[in-house]
Amino acid sequence: QVQLVESGGGLVQAGGSLRLSCAVSGLSLSDYHMAWFRQAPGRERECVAVISRSSSTTDYTASVKRRFTVSRENALNMVYLQMNAPTPEGTAVYYCASHRGIFMVMRTSANDYWGQGAQVTVSS
Repeated sequence: QVQLVESGGGLVQAGGSLRLSCAVSGLSLSDYHMAWFRQAPGRERECVAVISRSSSTTDYTASVKRRFTVSRENALNMVYLQMNAPTPEGTAVYYCASHRGIFMVMRTSANDYWGQGAQVTVSS
């Protein structure tokens, strides 16, 4: 049974930092590209960051570039999202997700497995 479990969410002040973790089980993590998504109330789910199977390539949505960093440790079955200088607009439920394929993509429909989500609230 595949499980993705996010942790590390909570309340953070704008300009602070927070690290989300995603523990993966039931699949071979090195076979999957991994992504972080977020969904704010009343808004569509958007891809925040994506990382390739071997960590050789990463990509970010424009609003978080140079502030957020995605990383992974395949040997530990872990994926991370380091959030530096978050803004109140980043208040959302954050999800990790996995997808296969030749290339990593930032498309919601491409992902096979999803975590249950972690709430992140950024106060101004």
